[in-house]
Amino acid sequence: MTNANKFNLLLDVVKLMHSLADGLEAVAYAFADSQEIFVEAKEVSKPVETGQPTKQIAEKVPTLADVRAVLAVKTQNGMTAEVKGLITKYGGSKLSDVDPKHYADLIKDAEVLGNG
Repeated sequence: MTNANKFNLLLDVVKLMHSLADGLEAVAYAFADSQEIFVEAKEVSKPVETGQPTKQIAEKVPTLADVRAVLAVKTQNGMTAEVKGLITKYGGSKLSDVDPKHYADLIKDAEVLGNG
């Protein structure tokens, strides 16, 4: 086996390890909160003019890890091309290039993949 073949084999192993890590991360997030993984509501108090607090619901802003977990599941389900298309749609050539302001929309778009 030539050095070039060994190098290419090593690169293939690295790619598979990345894919495995993404899948494990997705499983960890799903396990952590099986009810609702990415939209978590919490109560916050905000004083009003009368001095009485009112309860409001605040949505959790998705993180890069949240988006990565959703996309990893879709990729494992054979939707790699669609996932790459979504990343491109939101201005990136890879997930880390996507502006965090698009994370919520990216998750919404990803969740409907394979449902139609």
